[in-house]
Amino acid sequence: MTPQRYARIREMLTARQPDLTVCMEQVHKPHNVSAVIRTADAVGVHEIHAVWPTHRMRTLVSSAAGSNSWVQVQTHKTITDAVACMKSQGMQVLATHLSDHAVDFREIDYTRPTCILLGQEKTGITPEALALADRDIIIPMVGMVQSLNVSVASALILYEAQRQRQNAGMYHRDTCMLDEEEQQRLLFEGGYPVLANVAKRKGLPRPTLDETGQIVADPAWWAAMQSTER
Repeated sequence: MTPQRYARIREMLTARQPDLTVCMEQVHKPHNVSAVIRTADAVGVHEIHAVWPTHRMRTLVSSAAGSNSWVQVQTHKTITDAVACMKSQGMQVLATHLSDHAVDFREIDYTRPTCILLGQEKTGITPEALALADRDIIIPMVGMVQSLNVSVASALILYEAQRQRQNAGMYHRDTCMLDEEEQQRLLFEGGYPVLANVAKRKGLPRPTLDETGQIVADPAWWAAMQSTER
């Protein structure tokens, strides 16, 4: 890994926001899933969530996520499981839904731990999900249409969250909100993708990277990596 790439990954890690996330409820079009993940990465979201009740569709979400290996995707079988996961982390859950009590998405305080709940492309968020959400939010529209594409909606809301967090000084340049183990994982997998795949295939422990991005491992680890035996 070059010093430039190491510095770039480190810079990215210090901007990660582990208490800001998105949950896609049965969003089924791969291009929408990929677009949401791409935007999440752009604003510093570390992990997003997806709800799909079948293995095939969870695989689809994972495949779409492959377009960006920097954002983790956690799948859930039910919306109840997903929301419980978010609320266990102290997050407010905001449903993008047009209702009588919905508020303008810009009125929300996104400096709080936050999950943005996005519904399926055609039918929107399920009644079960709405009952679990803390608030409904809307993107004001003055045209004839009443909704935006799910990936466009997520981008608008996430960038408002980023704006508020930047103003609050939450995008640190010298302090990372991720724990050291997670930083080491991302540095190794992102800086040495080929070696990371080999180590994973062989079941070898992940090595440590030093302050210059170089691998610190004993001779036995290197010998196992170079061995032709699986």
